[in-house]
Amino acid sequence: MVKHIILWRLKEELTAAEKERVKQDIKTGLEGLAGRIPGLVSIVVNIDGRLDSSNADVMLDSTFTDEAALQAYAVHPEHVAVADGKVRPYTCLRTCLDYKIK
Repeated sequence: MVKHIILWRLKEELTAAEKERVKQDIKTGLEGLAGRIPGLVSIVVNIDGRLDSSNADVMLDSTFTDEAALQAYAVHPEHVAVADGKVRPYTCLRTCLDYKIK
């Protein structure tokens, strides 16, 4: 199994209302991929409960059967559509941690 964790910071120029809409759109879009992409075991987007000590706005926590499934997810058309339409236009920083779990 492989974990794929992403942290994003939203663009500063977005209003508070725009940030809330964008976070919900990211959550809906990415979590909507569950059951649609081979090898994707679980996918959760955390947009709530952020403390002031945080320096990220959105977290993706996903699990894949193996590294090949993660690589296939990265280029899967449905994932790319969400990333290009709901994530990339509104984020200014992306941090990723991929690791194997037992």
